[in-house]
Amino acid sequence: MGFSLWFRGQWATFIKNPYRWVWTKIGKRPWTYITRDIYHKIEYIILVGLFTSGYFLGRSELVSAKWFLIIMIAYTIGFIHGHFFWGTNYKENQQGE
Repeated sequence: MGFSLWFRGQWATFIKNPYRWVWTKIGKRPWTYITRDIYHKIEYIILVGLFTSGYFLGRSELVSAKWFLIIMIAYTIGFIHGHFFWGTNYKENQQGE
């Protein structure tokens, strides 16, 4: 009986806000805050890595379909990372609500 009530409560929380349910179990705070902390600690390495990977990707001999797919994936990742920092001040070890 106890497990059944606990499971129903967990399931209801998951249905309401799946992202919040997951990050409270793994990491204990939103993953965007964790990624943001990592970015601010090793910003130079990340920027050099992005530049270097862009250079070698441009020099490689990929066929056009692969090239287009890789560009779209890189753009999407950059777009998402840009929104991690859009319009908010950085606070180290910021906690979720």
